Amino acid sequence: MTIMKMKFPLQRRVHLAQGLWLLSWLAVMSGAFIFCLGVYLKTELLRRAEVMDNTEIHVVPNILMLVGLASIGTNWFAGRVCQDSLDPARFPRWKPFLMPWFGVAVLLCMLLITAVVLSYALQGSLEESLKVGLRNGIRFYRDTDVPGRCFQKETIDRLQMQLRCCGNNNHRDWFEVQWISNRYLDFTSKEVKDRVRSNVDSRYLVDGVPFSCCNPASPRPCLQYHLLDNNAHYNYEHQSEELNLYKRGCREALVSYYMELMNIIGPASLLLLSVQISVFVSLRYLQTAVEAAMALENPEEETEGFLLEKDVKETIEDVKAYFLNLLKLGQVSGEEPAAEDATEKGDAPAASS
Repeated sequence: MTIMKMKFPLQRRVHLAQGLWLLSWLAVMSGAFIFCLGVYLKTELLRRAEVMDNTEIHVVPNILMLVGLASIGTNWFAGRVCQDSLDPARFPRWKPFLMPWFGVAVLLCMLLITAVVLSYALQGSLEESLKVGLRNGIRFYRDTDVPGRCFQKETIDRLQMQLRCCGNNNHRDWFEVQWISNRYLDFTSKEVKDRVRSNVDSRYLVDGVPFSCCNPASPRPCLQYHLLDNNAHYNYEHQSEELNLYKRGCREALVSYYMELMNIIGPASLLLLSVQISVFVSLRYLQTAVEAAMALENPEEETEGFLLEKDVKETIEDVKAYFLNLLKLGQVSGEEPAAEDATEKGDAPAASS
């Protein structure tokens, strides 16, 4: 049973080919945009790799780049088919490639749906990755002389200033680590000795934060040290006063930043998906209508176009048989040289005897 059959006079076939040509180039540009979006997201993730614990989220930009390139290629092909669709001498050369093209187009749509789902499903994984990565980054902040961690301090400082954040969850995360290197501590000082001895791990902990946590918009000069001591600063009470530090933690800031990118990826992928489905359906109608016209004595007569020649179940069986046949042909072509070699080897002893 033919599904979604439509009548196509010559003029309508011409309009369909023209409209599909424009639609295919719109899909090419959309694919280029998706590819650029994937490259940008990949670059941003690599730029913050030092404060991320795993790379699961990289699957999203990888899919976007793959889908973008595939969309450019497949829709360029659709545009070329449109140009030759009304030329009886040139259209038949595209016919062997149309079935594989439809298969690639279906796979492309599935990848787009996967990218949309993963862009939201991996939010929890992204947040956990940033939580662990930022915790390690803060812990290794002082290791400016350790190979592999020399630029950790610069990375954290730049991150806090650019995103206007402080610590992992908030500024108190800095109270729990020794972020000042031992080379800048005077161990002959009684205060330093007392702080180191009072800690089980012999760490120099202070109720202070790095300069990059200071908010330049604050009217008060930055208070970096003795943040829990009300007597250390004039007119100061740490329980109630608005500290002149960034309130937001860097994990929240990074998750918010990446989710803004993900919120762009979702609608953009859905837009490309809708355009790709339109190209798929239109090309199928154009193919069936033009093939029916080429089978007539007068190609200018009205023809019928359809989406599926049979019902869905029979179509799936035909497609499965088509690809299995292709696999069998590939296996046979690979086995023939081996059979010829075996024959030659078998003939050699007979000839010598």
